Parts: sequence; C-alpha cells; structure tokens
Amino acid sequence: MAYKISIFNHKGGVSKTTTAFHLAWMFTEKNKRVLLVDADSQCNLTLTVVGYEQYEDFHEKNPTQNIKDGLSPAFDSKPELIKPIECVKALSNDKLYLLPGSFDITEYEVQLGVSFQFSKSFSTMKNLPGAFNFLIEKTAEKYQADYVIIDVNPSLSAINQDLLISSDYFIVPASPDYFSKMAIKSLSRVLPIWERWAKQAREIFANATYPLPQNPPKFLGFTINDFTLKSGQPATSFQKVINGIEQLVKDEMIPSFKSADLLLDEKFYSNEYCIAKIPNFHTLVTRFQEYSTPVFLLTDEQIGSTGPVLEQQRTAKARFYDLFSMFADKLIKIIDDANSN
Repeated sequence: MAYKISIFNHKGGVSKTTTAFHLAWMFTEKNKRVLLVDADSQCNLTLTVVGYEQYEDFHEKNPTQNIKDGLSPAFDSKPELIKPIECVKALSNDKLYLLPGSFDITEYEVQLGVSFQFSKSFSTMKNLPGAFNFLIEKTAEKYQADYVIIDVNPSLSAINQDLLISSDYFIVPASPDYFSKMAIKSLSRVLPIWERWAKQAREIFANATYPLPQNPPKFLGFTINDFTLKSGQPATSFQKVINGIEQLVKDEMIPSFKSADLLLDEKFYSNEYCIAKIPNFHTLVTRFQEYSTPVFLLTDEQIGSTGPVLEQQRTAKARFYDLFSMFADKLIKIIDDANSN
C-alpha cells in the first residue's frame, strides 16, 4: 500500500501545489513511484503537470479522465464499483503520475456533507465518505505507487475533511505572514474536531462498500514557504514572523494534535516540527509552470537568462535541489521508521 500524504492548509497562497509538485518529483529522484492527486477545483496541479497550453486540449479529448468522474459510481449511484483512473504521466518522468483534477468536483460537496450526519435516513449515502479513499488507493495500486501526495483546495470543506482523515500523514504549509499564524490557530481547533468525527465514522461506515481507513492521520510537520533570502538566511523581517509561527505550532498546534492522536511518537520530531524552509522561487516560478518541470531540473535554455543572472539562477537551482532532497529524505526516514515499529 502506498503512503498517502495530504498537503493541507485552509489559507491560500502558501505554496501547497508548488510543494506537492516539487516534493513528488524529488521522491522520484529517490527512486520512489508517486501518484499526485489534484483534489482542488482550481486544478493548478493538473495545469502544472499537463501544461498550461495543453490543458484545454487535454480536457476536451479526455472529459472523463479526472477525479470527479472517477467518483461518479458512488456519487451518481451508478450500478458499478469505482475503478482506477487512467492517470497522466509527468513529462519525462516514468515514476510520477497524476490523477487529474476537475473544476466540477465541488458539485459533490453537498452530498458528502449530508453523508457526514450519521442519519439512518441517509443510509443510501453510507458509501460516500470512503469513496475518495477507495479511488485513490485503487489508482495508487494500479500505478504501483510508493507515495500518494494529495493537493487540496484552501478551505474547511467536507471534501478536504474527508481527504484529510483518509490520509496516512499530512503536512501543513505556511508562509511568513499574519494570516498563516491565524490559520495555525484555526487548524489547531478544527483538525481535532475532524478526527473526533472520524473516530465515530470509522465504526459507523465499517460495513460500507467503501469503508474509511481505520487509523488517524499523523502530522509530519509544517513548512515555511515563499520568503526572501538575505546572505543565505531569511531576511530579518521574515525571520521574526517565522519564529512566531514556530512558537505557535509548539504552544497550540502540538498539544491540540497530541490530545486528538494526530501526532507520531515524539522521537520522530526531535522537538523540530518545521520540516522544510523553502524560499521564494522568484522568476523561476513561471519557468517551472511553463515547462512542467521542477525548478531544480530546469535547463539553461528553459531558464532563458544569460550572464550573471543565469549564474544566480543556477545557484538558486542547486539550492532548491538540496532543500527538496533533504525534505524528501526526512519524510522517507520518518515514514519508514514509523512503520518499522
């Protein structure tokens, strides 16, 4: 079975999609097979993998090759089981596959929310909460994935709740700003509530065609994204906010998650809950989106600069490769160690 990792924060602009794409690609650099799942109706992950210019043509030729249509046997009461989706292979990467997103996935929000009510009147909806997990696991099995990375939309929606409690692990990306601090406080309250619901749901939906996973998702850590470097370190103004977020995680998020059984054993964190600090990509962000290639693998031709600017961007490329390599190594070790006990 593949390990399912959700990249989740209900605050927008914290580099969820960028983190998901680059981390997934780096896992493949470590010889792992990865399934990316685009569960965000904005479909930015799909646009990145398929290509912005190619997406419209892809969608027109493959109108049912997406997460919503994969779920339709459950949500549209079709007389058939959910089947694995035909995924998109990432450009020049035989180990990375995408379960494409759908702009219309939010149409299933209301049904899913109603199914969460545990009412006998809605017994026909008992298969909905486990449908996302079933589709993802069957698709991961088809592509022999070692890891599944799930990109979600920035909200506290029923779909996000379902995906989060169906994951094995989750990462909370944050940016060094005031609203990320507010989001940390909010998630410290909300995610334990979601897990309390899941504890009941696992039992109530145990006999469903698509049951929920039995174990609570575990917090792997948080990332700090999109800040400016000065002399190789976060600029002073950013560092002050980063320090505040780190303290908030320790003071509020960790105790709250611990009480809800959302934490791994303390030894896996070593008192360090920030698992990666990833600075701003600056002009390279448009290049990786244009070429559907992670920043750290862009060629000189793709970067398109010359002279001193190109040298600076080569240095940035190498820095991002090292950052994401350490990030992936850390996650692989934590997950391997946690599952060897």
